[in-house]
Amino acid sequence: MRVVVPFDAERPKTRLAALLDEAERAAFARAMLDDVLDALSTLDSERRVSVDPLVLATTPVDCDAPVAVDDRPLTEAVNARLPEGADDDPVAVVMADLALATPDALERLFEPDADVVLAPGRGGGTNALVVRDADFRVDYHGASFRDHREIAREVGATLAVVDSVRLSTDVDESADLVEVLLHGEGGAAEWLRDAGFELATDEGRVEVERNSG
Repeated sequence: MRVVVPFDAERPKTRLAALLDEAERAAFARAMLDDVLDALSTLDSERRVSVDPLVLATTPVDCDAPVAVDDRPLTEAVNARLPEGADDDPVAVVMADLALATPDALERLFEPDADVVLAPGRGGGTNALVVRDADFRVDYHGASFRDHREIAREVGATLAVVDSVRLSTDVDESADLVEVLLHGEGGAAEWLRDAGFELATDEGRVEVERNSG
């Protein structure tokens, strides 16, 4: 199985601009990418997983896996890498900002023997998927999880949905940093702590605050 990991190297995590400057956003995004690649690298070798980071930019990033550079939008770049025939290997797409992803969570994504396997994100997105049907193509605009279910139905593909907290948590907003600090086990959580972020409670609500000292 080939696993594509899309990574925005040009303007990563702009919705965290209130908390992180441009250089910090780039460093934090890279820490999350490294966590995802580390989790994928420790999967059972019987899966025959090959990992291909897909950099959505004009220049590559330096990492331990072969990198493909594509300056097209996410949907077009991913569709160009999905199976085109019945004999093609399955392709998984795992987003680079799944800072809570673990090998066990990713194994759950790969286990179902369906033509299309979806791991929904909060708010209607699709955080990870597996495609075995050559007629299926992604559409990441809008409520992509709903749209991907409909596309699978239209092409007659069997469908499985993986309900996973770790795969449903993509990191885009400040509230998502709470989940990373609470449940993260890798470099992204360590990066936040080193940058001075810590958990704070206010009337029962858990938030993050940054220690300027």
